[in-house]
Parts: sequence; structure tokens; C-alpha cells
Amino acid sequence: MRILLVEDEPDLNQLIVKKLQLEHYTVDSCFNGLDGLEYFQMTDYDAVILDIMIPGMSGLELLKKARRMGKKTPVLLLTARDSIEDRVTGLDAGADDYLVKPFAFTELLARIRVMLRRSSGNISNIFELGDLTVNCDTRLVTRDQKNIPLSSKEFSILEYLIRNAGIVLSRDKISQHIWNYEYEGESNLVDVYIRYLRKKIDEGYSEKLIHTVRGAGYVLRTEDPLQN
Repeated sequence: MRILLVEDEPDLNQLIVKKLQLEHYTVDSCFNGLDGLEYFQMTDYDAVILDIMIPGMSGLELLKKARRMGKKTPVLLLTARDSIEDRVTGLDAGADDYLVKPFAFTELLARIRVMLRRSSGNISNIFELGDLTVNCDTRLVTRDQKNIPLSSKEFSILEYLIRNAGIVLSRDKISQHIWNYEYEGESNLVDVYIRYLRKKIDEGYSEKLIHTVRGAGYVLRTEDPLQN
């Protein structure tokens, strides 16, 4: 899952990025509202962590502009101010959650998981498709009750596919959600990882779950004979 962090304190920014990456999130980060808005416009993030008091454009103004653009990405506001009025203002501006500094990183992670559950319409971060189960909290994947070990990137792609089960995702869309702007790699990397996933998820099973839609991308779904 890909997250945008807009935080102007360099040490805190760097710390949050490192912690999120250890939790296998892909992270883009910047230090002011103008850059944050540009990032927001260019990419469909899964979640945004946004400090309110940032230079260039306040976090609240950035949030309002993003919502006016039609961006529905879950947004968690960070602030050092803890008044009820401040929290109400942030929530009314379109924020999904609010966290006061200083905070425990475990709480930040929990709030991110809650936002992702809400945005996917799931009551938990456990997804099932046929006999495939993907636990996004524990990163445990099973098919027919058999554990399937995946690399970090393999899991990230599978998670994105199952959160959007039944929806055809282009190679560009998958790439944007798995790798950040700093990545410079081979253009066929998505295809390479899809092959890895097929070998682990579908090989040995009569029903295939990972499907190629010619000229469009990939989709995770149970087999439909009318579409094969």
C-alpha cells in the first residue's frame, strides 16, 4: 500500500518514513503543503498522513483543495494542538482521523489500518476470495488452508489485487501503488512479479485466480467461463 507523508519536521518525517517502510508500506514524503498538493494530484494514494502546521500551504488548506478535486483518499491529520475546536475543524475539512503529537507509532499504525479497512468497505483487514485468504495485518496468505510464503513485494501486489478483487488494474496502476517516485527499475517488473504470484497462488490448482485482461492489465477473481 502506498502512503503520502507531509511533515515539515525533518527528523520526524524521516522517522515515520523508516517505520512505515519497516511495516512494508511504500512511502512518498515531502515537507510543505505545495509539494504535498502536487504529490496528491499526481498519484492515487491509499492513505495520506498530513501535518496541519506546514509551510507553503497549511495542511487544512491542502486537504480542502484535495477534497474539492474529488480526492477521496483517507487522510490522517497530525497536529500539536489538542483542542476540540481544532479537531472539529480538521474533521469538517474532510479528514478521516486526527492524531495529536507526540504519539506512539503503534497507534499511528492502528489508525492507518482502520482507515484502510473503511476505504475498502471491509470490517477487517482479512480478505477472502474462493479458497484464498489474505490477512493484511499479519501478512499471512493461505490457499486451501495451506500457507503460502511471499516476498514483501509479492505480498504488496497481492494485497492491492485482493483489495480490488474483480477490478481490472493496469500495469501502471499496480506499479504506482507498489513503488514510490524514487524507484528506477525495469518497465516489466509488474509482469515479473505477477508470474511469481501465479506460480505460488495458482500453480497446482484447477481454478485460477490471477487473470490477464489483454491490453488492460490484471484482475484477481474466481474463474468466469464467459470471460476466459
